[in-house]
Amino acid sequence: MRLLLSDLVGAARDTTRRQRSRTSEAVLRAEAEALGARVSGGRFREALEAGGVSVIAEAKGASPIAGPLRDPFDPVDLAMQYERGGASAVSVLTEEHFFAGSIDHLLAVSSSIELPTLRKDFVVELYQVFRAATAGASAVLLIAELLEGAALPEFVNAAHSVGLDALVEFHRPELLAPAVESGSGVIGINNRNLDTMEIDFEHAMRLAPEVPRGVVSVAESAISAPADVRRVGEAGFGAILVGTALVTADDPQQTLEELVEAGVGVEPSKTRGLEDIVDIDLDGAILL
Repeated sequence: MRLLLSDLVGAARDTTRRQRSRTSEAVLRAEAEALGARVSGGRFREALEAGGVSVIAEAKGASPIAGPLRDPFDPVDLAMQYERGGASAVSVLTEEHFFAGSIDHLLAVSSSIELPTLRKDFVVELYQVFRAATAGASAVLLIAELLEGAALPEFVNAAHSVGLDALVEFHRPELLAPAVESGSGVIGINNRNLDTMEIDFEHAMRLAPEVPRGVVSVAESAISAPADVRRVGEAGFGAILVGTALVTADDPQQTLEELVEAGVGVEPSKTRGLEDIVDIDLDGAILL
């Protein structure tokens, strides 16, 4: 049976319900706010603004499509390899049901490396934002398809209130404007359609010209080779998020070093051919 986005959301709510039964949201929020008051926010965003193409390297144990990705899977060991390999930040999958993740993985990684960490999950409740802060994250992933309307800026503001940056991700073109207007300052364009799980590497490239200057932009999914890094960098992306290609590599550190090296000094192309320029109709159509 094909995995549906509703399955991922339902699993996230189940996990949150179980955690809330142990620690109330009021208690968790107070703890997160106390931590946020002692931690200066912006570490994650600043790490992605260093120049060239920054790499967010991801630790995940499995995918719902490919199954287990690494045996044994040790998120701390992977994160340490990423740190040595030149990553700008580390993303930790915390989704338990389909990605073999755990909030404990995030806590362990955040306490073992100096790099900023991102909680990557299907965040649909504010509780998950506060839990990210108490687990040591520097940022939290927010998926615009799951937080439409007033919910998206509400979640961004909640993240900022506890010292977290927010990476606002989207796939559907009409969500570009809400992502930018959410106030996060960091947006991700996912080449994977979460409704169908299909990947189109050119998707982020087509939307890149519409991302305003001053917004940190991250290309996500289907990036695995140095040539991919150079292409997205020249299109205007300041960062990439890479997961499967690193987790499944025989030598994750060396593979990462090659991606990082490919992004050094890459600058957006000053001119584009007609075949590279698109206009976006924010009602959803991509007009060539």
